[in-house]
Formats: sequence, C-alpha cells, structure tokens
Amino acid sequence: MANQFKTAFLLTVLTLLIVAIGGMFGGKSGMIIALLLAGGMNFFSYWFSDKIVLKMYRAQEATPDQAPDLYRIVEELARNANLPMPKVYIMPEDSPNAFATGRNPEHAVVAVTEGLLNIMDREELKGVIAHELSHVKDRDILIGSIAATLAGAIMVLASMARWSAIFGGGSSDDEGGLGFIGLIVMSIIAPIAAMIVQMAVSRSREYLADSEGAKVAGHPEGLARALEKLGAYSERRPMNANPSTAHMFIVNPLSGGSLMKLFSTHPPLEERIARLRGTRPPASSGPASGGGRQRSEGEAMWDRLRE
Repeated sequence: MANQFKTAFLLTVLTLLIVAIGGMFGGKSGMIIALLLAGGMNFFSYWFSDKIVLKMYRAQEATPDQAPDLYRIVEELARNANLPMPKVYIMPEDSPNAFATGRNPEHAVVAVTEGLLNIMDREELKGVIAHELSHVKDRDILIGSIAATLAGAIMVLASMARWSAIFGGGSSDDEGGLGFIGLIVMSIIAPIAAMIVQMAVSRSREYLADSEGAKVAGHPEGLARALEKLGAYSERRPMNANPSTAHMFIVNPLSGGSLMKLFSTHPPLEERIARLRGTRPPASSGPASGGGRQRSEGEAMWDRLRE
C-alpha cells in the first residue's frame, strides 16, 4: 500500500505545481488556464496515447499464428491475473525491451521487441509479460500517462512564463502574479521539479509491478534473470527511443552516463533484482520463523516492498 499512497501524493504534488505556476504566471486566471491545459492534455492522453506510441515504434499486431509461443504465454498469464486478453504487438527493434499501453484493462496492449523474443527463454519471457500485465492490472499506464502529461503541462507553462517575462507580458504583482525575475526563476525550477516528481512516480510503480509480476508468473526468478539480461543488452544496444515514452518500458531504453542514470525513470536494476531474489538485508523478521520456505514468494516480496 505504501507505493499507492506515494503515487497519489506525487500526483497531487504535480497538480499543485501546475496550479502554482499558473498562479504565478497569471494570478487566478492563470491558475484556471493551467488546470484547463492539464485537463485537456490528460483527456487527449487517455484516448490517444496508446495509438501514438504504437505508431511511434512501428509496432505491428501479432496473431496466434504469427507468434504462437508469445501468444500462449500472454493468454496464460492474463488468466492468472484475472485480466481480459490484451492485444499483442511486436516492435521491429533489435534492442530487447517491452511495454504495456491502453487506457484500461479492456483496451490493453502488450508490446515486445524482436530483440526481446530473441534473447529470452520461456521463463524469462513469462517474467517480462507478467510484469507488464501487472502494470495493466494496477492501471499504471493511466497513472504514468497522467504523470507525463501533468509534467508536460508544467513544461509548456514554464516556457510560456519564460517568453512572457522576456517580452514583458504576464500579470503584475498586484494581480497575484510574479515579476520578471520571479517568472524566470519559476520557469527554470518548475520543469526540474516536475521531472523529478514524474520519475518518482514511475520508479514506485516499477517496484510494485515487479512484485505483482512475480506473483502472476508464479515465481520471481524468471523476471530476475530477464532483468539481468535486459541490463546487459540495453547498455550495449540502446533503443532510439523518445525520452517522453521512456517511463513506459520495463527497463530504461535510453543510454547515458551517471548523470542520466541519476534522472532515470526507472529504479536501479541491481535493486530490483535484489528485491525479487530477497537478497536485500532483512528488514524485521529474523531467519527462523519455521516453515518460511513454504511461504508464498509473492507474500514475502510484499513484506519487503512495504518498507
């Protein structure tokens, strides 16, 4: 539950940032404009973002005849997760990766790259698909889209504020807005804050999807091994991905140095793998609690992730 509360809090922070920058830019009228902009962007994202992303990566729908093994795995895991069968898409991309999209479980899509199908064994592929189906079940696609569009609205407002300050527009202090210096400062700080909050939302949902994905697949080892492979391959073969969609993928598709990793939309792979395998230092319960080996792996992970 900690991750859900954290997500709700972070989305609230993004919304308040929009209201704040709108108010600083144009007083009360600026706040209304900011909220209308965010609402419009979220409406568009809800209905059309999945189609845009699939076209962006040239993904093609796969039939049971074209990809029988992949299709059977998705069918099996969708039943395990009590989800409708999603559409299955394949991206013509050598870099191994995957994402889920769609506005709700009834309109969900699971998309994988050709590179992923080439390097994963069956258990590893099950781990990846289970992770993506967990995103579908928890409506993380919608949450991620909202976070991305709210952050996008803040970027647009910040840009408007910057140009307004340069050309002498915007409201005066008497109208509840900021002066020249305030607008410039806000136009720089707000996008950075929005990006940090959006990344925090994405990271919290990845941990949750790892945990629930292991339960859907039946065990965590397949996903842990898949993440190891993805980490190794993505470093050598990064995708030509749009940064605005990076949060959707199971691992960050972008390459970069330590600074990029600091601002990554994904938690460190080492930490995700350690959580799945239970190799992090134990939080509370001691080693002996009799019969711990028979305990559900999914339940054990929930205990670790509740910290």
